[in-house]
Amino acid sequence: MNIGLALGSGSARGWSHIGVINALAEEGITPDIICGTSIGALVGASYVYNNLQDLEDWARSLTKFETARFFDINASLNGFVDTSKFHHFLNKYVAGDNSEIESIDKTYAAVATELETGREVWFTEGSVLDAVWSSVSLPGLFPAIKRNNKWLVDGGLVNPVPVSVCRALGADIVIAVNLNGDIVGKHVQKTTNHKKEDVGLVDKVTNFVTEYTTAIFPEKKPEQQPPSILEAIASTINITQDRITRSRMAGDPPDILLSPKLSHIGLLEFYRADESIEEGAMSVQRMLPEIKHVFDTNY
Repeated sequence: MNIGLALGSGSARGWSHIGVINALAEEGITPDIICGTSIGALVGASYVYNNLQDLEDWARSLTKFETARFFDINASLNGFVDTSKFHHFLNKYVAGDNSEIESIDKTYAAVATELETGREVWFTEGSVLDAVWSSVSLPGLFPAIKRNNKWLVDGGLVNPVPVSVCRALGADIVIAVNLNGDIVGKHVQKTTNHKKEDVGLVDKVTNFVTEYTTAIFPEKKPEQQPPSILEAIASTINITQDRITRSRMAGDPPDILLSPKLSHIGLLEFYRADESIEEGAMSVQRMLPEIKHVFDTNY
């Protein structure tokens, strides 16, 4: 019996996939088929290449300032992400440039979206990094990726939780991780922030760092002030993925659905890995009775 694990999109909330995988392993559940969309494709690839522990250690060590360094404040119109830093990160914690999907012991797939037609693209062979990079190319943050003369972007636009891909690749039982529940409108802040006056050198340095990081992670603002461009992008993506996820799940439900409670974690708050990973593990614990029932029934 083949076990499929569908790892959904959700940007920074995706670190919870690490907690899910670890918690399932503690229960003796090891997936044979791993399909991921966006951050799910990234974590899934790290897992099948046995780099998950290194990725977890790195994610837990991230600070707000170090996260901001992945973004180019003087970005071009193509996107905010510093692609050279991201490439180095993928090589170190996911897979090498020459790694091929066919060489993986487990069945792996990543989902991307063809920009011109809106078609769903499944990566089941070829370069692992091409698959991951295409799947995570969130519009506004990453430039679109060209492959076989087609421009590809984030798979979350068409299939945020790739249950259907797991089924198509032979999974008998599908465990899905949905990161998009209860997130609509969560990035638009409505309370007022009161800025402190500078009182010395330490405060000046602190404010310099704050100005740099809040360009990526906006602070709370008065209710009448419109959302920043990144807040608007985040909320738009949240709404789109939430609606698509509901529709796709209704037509092709998984056998087990894990829904980490992550609405308090923002789109780009990758430095909150501790919270995300722990909540991923907790989502497995909450569903253990159902997990055991499904496996007892099918084995």
